[in-house]
Amino acid sequence: MGMTATEKIFARHAGRDRVRPGEIVTARIDRALLNDISGPIAFERLAQMGVTRLRDPDLAVLVGDHFAPPKDVASARALRSLQRFADEHGVRHHYDIGTGGIEHTLLPELGLVRPGDLIVGGDSHTCTYGAFGAIGIGMGSTDIAAALAMGELWFTVPATLRIEFHGERQPYVTGKDLILHLLQRLGVDGAAYQSMEFGGPGMGEATMDERMALCNMAVEAGAKTCIVPPDDATRAWALRTAGGAGVIEHGDVDADYADRLDVALDALPVLCARPYSPGNVAPVAEVRGVRVDQAYIGNCANGTLTDLRQAAAILRGRKVARGVRCVVVPATRDIYRQALAEGLIDIFAEAGALVSPSTCGACAGLSTGVLAEGQVCVATTNRNYRGRMGDPDSQVYLANAHVAAASAVAGELIHPEAL
Repeated sequence: MGMTATEKIFARHAGRDRVRPGEIVTARIDRALLNDISGPIAFERLAQMGVTRLRDPDLAVLVGDHFAPPKDVASARALRSLQRFADEHGVRHHYDIGTGGIEHTLLPELGLVRPGDLIVGGDSHTCTYGAFGAIGIGMGSTDIAAALAMGELWFTVPATLRIEFHGERQPYVTGKDLILHLLQRLGVDGAAYQSMEFGGPGMGEATMDERMALCNMAVEAGAKTCIVPPDDATRAWALRTAGGAGVIEHGDVDADYADRLDVALDALPVLCARPYSPGNVAPVAEVRGVRVDQAYIGNCANGTLTDLRQAAAILRGRKVARGVRCVVVPATRDIYRQALAEGLIDIFAEAGALVSPSTCGACAGLSTGVLAEGQVCVATTNRNYRGRMGDPDSQVYLANAHVAAASAVAGELIHPEAL
């Protein structure tokens, strides 16, 4: 019996010829990521363990994004702790305000993710790196501290759920809609502790940005990780950005999958997730007319240049509706600069939108667009639990950038074609 792409990556990092789902292995780590929430806790754990030197400082990546820019003293202290740790331990890969951005968009942009890598991060959306043919796994701060101390961790090898996309997409259907469709089918635990492997002819049409949106929300289905086995687009990206093709892994013909799903793209409508679960999915056409107070375009799921271009195409020559806040958050500094060069920032400003510095901000209810009681937001983010973006009595609808921008103009949830 052969192995899946996920199993091959675990086997190689564990120094094994083969692994099977359910086995516990000790595997070498390529990157260990911490942010300004998970980092300070991990630093305390390292001190408690008596660790004074990291196994390899270049494994560590520290990104200040949740509290950037700091809104209060506690936030400033959290960001300061990353700087102090980086200085003390010689960590080169430390990114703060003005040099970085939202972690899961930033690392691939910097070439710190390569096909075949095994990456752990103190953030649940570390699974985003599956878009690049890598394995990314979110973990708690104690586990990341152990990874920094030892350069390896133990894992239970996950079973793999194979998902294949076929056909051509309808207008305005994006990578966001693909993962929302899967959440509609699987629910929020239908892929529990599995690796979601995305493929099929329809996957080849997805841009790298769209693959990020797809992989980012795999964890919302309970997945441990996910992967898009590399193709020509992945190789081209890796050679251009990561300085090499990495290690390309594909599943064997006789690989054993826990299950298989087929998705007919030509039948897939533009979707949204209604409050209060990413799995509460419906066509946007069915929720048309819901009044919105805010449209939020950004986040590690959908703050890419592709998303900003989609939003700008809708907002060009239009105005944000009276009484609606429209917040646009480019995920990294370089995305902001490219959007500026393309004139997208001017389009947003002319439409009446606020363009924010790169930050996790309102996605986690921290800053830059927090909701009051009774307010409704349409967001390109990845979670809409009660109280996620502010007051427990606020509501968040998850949708793609086309929908968020169109809804900002209409003042209500609307399909872009209806503008």
